[in-house]
Amino acid sequence: MRTPENLVRHELIGLNVKIVQSLNKTHAGLGGKVVDETRNMLFIEKADGKEIAIPKEVTVFSFEVGRVWVKIDGRLLVGRPEDRIKKKLKTW
Repeated sequence: MRTPENLVRHELIGLNVKIVQSLNKTHAGLGGKVVDETRNMLFIEKADGKEIAIPKEVTVFSFEVGRVWVKIDGRLLVGRPEDRIKKKLKTW
């Protein structure tokens, strides 16, 4: 079960996401639904149906888990999704 405490170790596809901060200033404030994920990128489908690729390492994301928005630094998400799920994190 996804909770705010264990979100980093769970599947992100299907979650609503907002971009809180990014080195690319045009990405800040964008949001939508996560439709795919690779080692270094999140693919987000915006409300207008367009898909955008966002680099994880230089972005701070906010994910909706239940009714709570959880802010996560993208550097914690870098890595293949199947490996990140197995990774042990002390605290984030």
